Amino acid sequence: MFSSIDTAIGDQFKTAFRRYPTGVAIIAAAGPVGLTASSVASVAADPPALSFSVMDGRSARAILGAPSFTVNLLSAAHLDLARDFARSGGPRFTPDQGWDTLPTGEPVLPGALASLRAAPLHLVPVGDSTVVVAGVIEVLLGPPGGRLVHHDRTFFGEDI
Repeated sequence: MFSSIDTAIGDQFKTAFRRYPTGVAIIAAAGPVGLTASSVASVAADPPALSFSVMDGRSARAILGAPSFTVNLLSAAHLDLARDFARSGGPRFTPDQGWDTLPTGEPVLPGALASLRAAPLHLVPVGDSTVVVAGVIEVLLGPPGGRLVHHDRTFFGEDI
């Protein structure tokens, strides 16, 4: 299947994707647990599905084991929140961060551009990561506007 690659190619691969700007989301599950992700992508509209990848860690393991989770798509207003969830030991789910809990138990961020409640369909291990393909169960639209992107290891927020 897949094997380790030449270190030079691996380093170039990382550099290539650092140069590629992406949107930012916080993936959260009951517990509560959560992490910042810049790998969220739309997979299909019918049926609605998305994907993301996570590297091994306490929060990732909890999300991978959860029957459902939320994918909260962040705006520029969430720059500090993205940073908090991206670093180990950062504050999570504090009262001033604006989190709420769905009746089904998952944390949700009402001020996000959108929060998608999803359930895993496929977990695909690849190297030290897992690709998650999830079916979207519910979509909660928040206020439009503002963009938050991750580029070259930095978060950039801009109101539009």
